[in-house]
Amino acid sequence: MPRNPASAQDAPQTINFDAAKKAQVLAKNAAQLAEFAATALIAAESLGIKTKPLEHFTLSPVQREVLLTVPEVTKSIKTKLAKDKASFTVAEVASMTMALAETSIEGDPRKQIAVLLVAKHLTDRLQDGIDGLGEAKLQKAQKPKGKSNPKAAANTVYQFKITLVESKPRIWRRIQVEDCTLDKLHEHIQTAMGWTNSHLHQFEIFEKRYGDPELLDDGFDEFQCIDSTKIKMSDITPNAGKRFSFAYEYDFGDGWEHEILFEGSLQKEPGKKYPLCLEGDRACPPEDVGGIGGFDEFLEALADPKHEQHDDFMEWVGDFDPEKFDAKQATKVMKKGLPDWRDS
Repeated sequence: MPRNPASAQDAPQTINFDAAKKAQVLAKNAAQLAEFAATALIAAESLGIKTKPLEHFTLSPVQREVLLTVPEVTKSIKTKLAKDKASFTVAEVASMTMALAETSIEGDPRKQIAVLLVAKHLTDRLQDGIDGLGEAKLQKAQKPKGKSNPKAAANTVYQFKITLVESKPRIWRRIQVEDCTLDKLHEHIQTAMGWTNSHLHQFEIFEKRYGDPELLDDGFDEFQCIDSTKIKMSDITPNAGKRFSFAYEYDFGDGWEHEILFEGSLQKEPGKKYPLCLEGDRACPPEDVGGIGGFDEFLEALADPKHEQHDDFMEWVGDFDPEKFDAKQATKVMKKGLPDWRDS
């Protein structure tokens, strides 16, 4: 297993740096923590221990309090954090570490230090727990064959985290998919999030725009978009599996912007069928609600029976629970897929 990034430093050394240097160091720490957690999660899945409780894992009351303040920690994990004797699986500890990595660059210095110290504790426990199952197997799990081998590429699975930009608390999903075109990735994003594919979409990757020319070419302006139906994930992901993020926009009217974070790749697990939704948090907004601003107003009206729009929204969406999300149900919808509009 790779060296634990957090264990190499007893406490973040940022006090004597200027503001720019502080931000750079914090960003680097966050990236290393997230990469370590993603690698641990992928390795645990390959070893078949992802859902097993992490042995000898404990959290102090202070560490629990820190984790409960992190928006990216899922609701189900927070429920367990509120219980003193709850056990946590390898996947849950990896998920908490990723959440801490994302929030470690935010807030005042005291909060940043508290978050990084808790992250150090989690990464130490992850490393101890997984190393106990055999370093040789773990190294094998972490190193999928290169994409230069077509057969190896066909056996590669890509892991992404999808986050709805500006959603507070954040609405997000973590998925695993086989190598596919960006057009197919669009379908996976739609079904994992809970959208209905009722509007146009586009990707922006390394400052280049990708989309379906049949949908985006209006016939008047020169078409400035790379065909997403012909570009595969293996064409754009780094050979070394390095993490990177890109943008996905859905419904140009409401402007739903998503950050798509590539977290790494792994070999297909025998007997497992993809795509998969591993985890996530909060319900997808209703279509045509008016973007993030409209969604906030919608939730406010829905929660207040005296609001002038409360009855109209209740009649429109019925019993909408913004906290509701089921990864297993999302996986079922992902596997079912969307109807092919080209065949209609």
